[in-house]
Parts: sequence; structure tokens; C-alpha cells
Amino acid sequence: MKEINIAILGMGTVGTGVVKVLKRNESLWVKKCGSRIHIKKILVRNINKDRGFDLSPEVFTTDWQDIVNDPEIKVVIELMGRIEPARTYVLEALKKGKNVVTANKDLLAEYGEELFEAAKKAQKDIYFEASVGGGMPIISPLKESLIANNIQEVMGIVNGTTNFVLTSMSKEGISFNDALKTAQKLGYAEADPTADIEGLDAARKIAILASIAFHTRVKFCDVYVEGISKITNEDIEYAKELGYAIKLIGIGREEDNEVEVRVHPALIPITHPLSIVDGSFNAIFVKGDAIGETMFYGPGAGQMETASAVVGDIIRVIKNINMNSVGNAVCTCYDNKAIKSMDNVYTSYFLRLCVIDRPGVLAGITGVFAERGVSLASVVQKNYMKDTADLVVITHRVREKDIQDSLEIIKKMSTTKEIVSMIRVEGME
Repeated sequence: MKEINIAILGMGTVGTGVVKVLKRNESLWVKKCGSRIHIKKILVRNINKDRGFDLSPEVFTTDWQDIVNDPEIKVVIELMGRIEPARTYVLEALKKGKNVVTANKDLLAEYGEELFEAAKKAQKDIYFEASVGGGMPIISPLKESLIANNIQEVMGIVNGTTNFVLTSMSKEGISFNDALKTAQKLGYAEADPTADIEGLDAARKIAILASIAFHTRVKFCDVYVEGISKITNEDIEYAKELGYAIKLIGIGREEDNEVEVRVHPALIPITHPLSIVDGSFNAIFVKGDAIGETMFYGPGAGQMETASAVVGDIIRVIKNINMNSVGNAVCTCYDNKAIKSMDNVYTSYFLRLCVIDRPGVLAGITGVFAERGVSLASVVQKNYMKDTADLVVITHRVREKDIQDSLEIIKKMSTTKEIVSMIRVEGME
């Protein structure tokens, strides 16, 4: 029986999970892809560490050249994370005629075009299902299952850490800091959670999804980003009263040959499927001209969940090798669409203003909005304290620049104590 040699770059959480899956179901691979899968090399930092696997010591190496220069290795699986040295290793592996599987969203969001050009030149495959959504399939459906569609929108929860934090705040009434500490204790958040809570992780993922969905190159730097660190329990409670849940949402939309890509907290109507996605789960809502609306839901992270996606890609590559059809996983970014300025994005807004409680204040504020074409769907005064009150506003759809210009003027009014919150509203018809 034919044996295909593979190598793994990195033996962290996901790399360990990949080895577990490959070893656990070893007898299935012949049936599923027509070959035995042999792990020939694994790149590690410490070659002497006991990893609990029944693998020969010769498998482990600290020299990446042992992998890229070995002509017997046909597939390289990059699970190191970050950009360098991963970028160098992947490019060299492709140059040396090896197929690549990666879970590296940072690398793809910044250097996807370069990687696909290298794969095309080498006539080799590069697969990356695990880079978005962990164990939840979304890359392959967008590239293949939904290929008959003109995709108009991808919108969803693509970061499990922030979803866990916001769910904990909503369900348990605990503060942002306490929810984050719990997430860290449970392993959902890193010791330095900045990439998650400030929306950077989600921005990289939505850049990848938008590139695929709209067939144009979208980079991390193209994405407008806000995190969840300013969301308060009061925001969540007010949102509930108005019939919304607050989620960190990644959004990609295409209209008139322009693409908008953004990540920020958003109020989602409780009637929308995304509003009930809780804990560390992810969900991607896709809208296409043929399929209509569909949603993908599942675990967005986790050792074995992510390993499932990685091993799935390994099997696909090996099947291609056996059929002499590698090199078909080509870049689908054949268009060059403009990225829409955030100033020109239209959506609705939830506003919470702390104002002096006296006659005429509301009229003055609504007058400012009216002058800039901002139409209000609802206005409620809440939380009276001494001489102040919270003014809670939901707007109709309006251009971002118009709402921002209005708030700049309102902020300087003598009757305004503070603009406490400005959160966009999504998922409304």
C-alpha cells in the first residue's frame, strides 16, 4: 500500500491534536484517501521533551531544513502561528515542491496573495480550513459548495473568546473583567488577550472570508476594527430591554463593486439566529443570490476541533496526490474591488448619552440629528440620578460619517455630560 510522508511544523496545542487524530484513526486513512499517512518529521523547539506519543525519536527535529530539503516529504502542515518564521518556511516548502496545509490566519490575512502565487508557480496545493472557525467548516463551503452563488454578505461570530465573555456578562451579570478572568482560567483566552478582546483575531478571519466570498484581495489592514473592552453591563441590559443581544460581529458585504469589511460590537435582534449563539461557539451567516440565507455553526476553537479541520485538509491533499491533480486549490481573488470607507457605511446605531435632566435638552439633541439626516427610531430616558438621565437612542439606517459628525457636536453641548456608548445595530431588515 502506498505511503505518503508528511511533516508538521509546530507541536503546540493544535499540532498535538493533529498527531492524536492521525494516530487514533490510523486504520481509516487507507480507506479514506487510498494511502497510509506517515508522520516523517515534526519541527519542535525542544527535541527531548516527552510528548506522550508512540513516535520514534528520529521523527523530531529542531532544524526546519530537515523537512523542506527532504524529497520524500510530500505535505507540510504549518501550525506554528504568527507570521515569521512561518511565512519563510511555507514559501520554501512550496518552492521545494511540497503541498501545504496551514491554520495560520495571521499569515493568510497579510500574505495570502504571495502564498497562492507561490503555490500556483509550484503547481502545489495549499489548504487552510482551520484558519477560520476552528472545527466549523466555512472555507470549503464558500469556495466549493456555494460556488454557484453571488455572495452578498458574510456576517458572524468568529471569535470564541469574545463570545464567551459577552455571554457570561449577559447570562451571569458579571463584569467584563471578571468574565475575562474566567475565560482565561478555562483556557478560552490567552494570558495576553489583546488580539481577541480588541477584535484583531476576528478582523484577520473576516479578511480571509471576504477575500473568498467576494473574489477580491482583502487584507487585515483593510478591516475597520473595534473590540469589546468598552461594553458595559448597562449596555447589555438596555439592549435586552429593547430586544437585542450584544455580540462581537465580523461583517463583509459587497455592493456596487465595493466591499465593506468591519469588526465591532453590535446589537443583534433576538429574532436573528446569531443572537442565540452563546459561549465559545462561532457562527457565520451567509447570504447568496441562489441559496438565500444560510448559517454555519460550531466550535470555533479547541485542540481536537481544530485538528479535525487540519486533518481533513491533509486527507484532501493526499487524495489529490493520488489522483495526480495537485495544484487545483488556486486563489479565487480574480477581481479588484474597492474597499468602502467606513465613513460611507450605512447601518443603525444604539446610542447612550448622559445628559442634564431639564426641559429642552431632548429637543436640542434631536435637532442636531435632524440637521444631518439622522432619523431616530426610538428615544427613551432612563436611570435618573440627581440632575442627569441616560438618553437611550436607536436610529434608523444612516451613514457613519453623519452619525459621527452629529455626536461631535452633541458632545460639545453644555447639556451633555458624556456620550457613554455608541454601538452599531446589525441583522435588521
